[in-house]
Amino acid sequence: MPAQQTPSCPAHRLSVVIPMYNEAENVEPMIARVHEGLAGYPHPWELILVDDGSTDATPAELRRVGAKFGAHVRTVELMRNFKQTAAMQAGIDAARGDVIVTMDGDLQNDPKDIPRMVARLLNEDLDLVSGWRKNRQDGLFLRKIPSRIANRLIAKITGVKLNDYGCSLKAFRANVIKSVRLYGEMHRFIPAWLATVTTPRRISEEVVTHHARQFGQSKYGISRTFRVILDLISVFFFMRFRARPGHFFGGAGLALGTIGGLILAYMAVLKILGHDIGTRPLLMVGFFAVIMAVQFILTGVLAETLARIYFESGSATLYQVRNPDSPTNDEAWHA
Repeated sequence: MPAQQTPSCPAHRLSVVIPMYNEAENVEPMIARVHEGLAGYPHPWELILVDDGSTDATPAELRRVGAKFGAHVRTVELMRNFKQTAAMQAGIDAARGDVIVTMDGDLQNDPKDIPRMVARLLNEDLDLVSGWRKNRQDGLFLRKIPSRIANRLIAKITGVKLNDYGCSLKAFRANVIKSVRLYGEMHRFIPAWLATVTTPRRISEEVVTHHARQFGQSKYGISRTFRVILDLISVFFFMRFRARPGHFFGGAGLALGTIGGLILAYMAVLKILGHDIGTRPLLMVGFFAVIMAVQFILTGVLAETLARIYFESGSATLYQVRNPDSPTNDEAWHA
């Protein structure tokens, strides 16, 4: 089939990262679609496929199909299932391009959108272009409605205004995405994480094609809605207080200490005036408020210490790679 017209943009090297877990049926069509979507792409590119500890034939299929297409198709096999966030981080760490594109391996994202997203990223001097599945091909009650609620909640709390946080198809500047580390299940909040190192003005979104799943089963259910809420609390804390956790805990401690101190001062005045305060519940409230204030302040001190350790050591990873692969020669790029 004829190659699609690729929008012009500055010279760069592109890395496409796709985490896969139990997607054996999707491996060959996925790799073929990437090559179709990037047919005639005028810049060097590589495809990094991360097997997230699959229990089916996915690893064997990745090796077989990757060898058929060439050295620019690289496979990273994790030793067990570390979940999507860690698998995505493994692929990002292995990527060598100036631009990194992430996408799902279930054939629902369309690689033909990649050139347009990359061109917009570079031509408009952005740090992230996130996909927007405007015409989403998923179930209404189990996927669409919870997603819409989550997107609005995330946008309101984080201040990063996007219509679709959950779309895995995203284009990043490599130096920006590599400056943050993804933990837990935080791949849903990548735009918010990036807002901790860049301005939201350099984050935008692009309408992308979304296909219905053809093979395999979805790894997500309604239970993820509750995990999103818990993760959102963590994101809010890290966005506001990652570098100064003592301000969060110390502020709560000072507030409680002030309230407890005023209550105890009031109780002391009553005692001086001859009133019996030993059985008054307000005395216990003031006492425990002061105790909690001390605990919050001490927690803040410990959190500040941990924050220093976090920022001064960046060697820990969430995954272990079975077959490290770091080609350095230019032949490992598709050109």
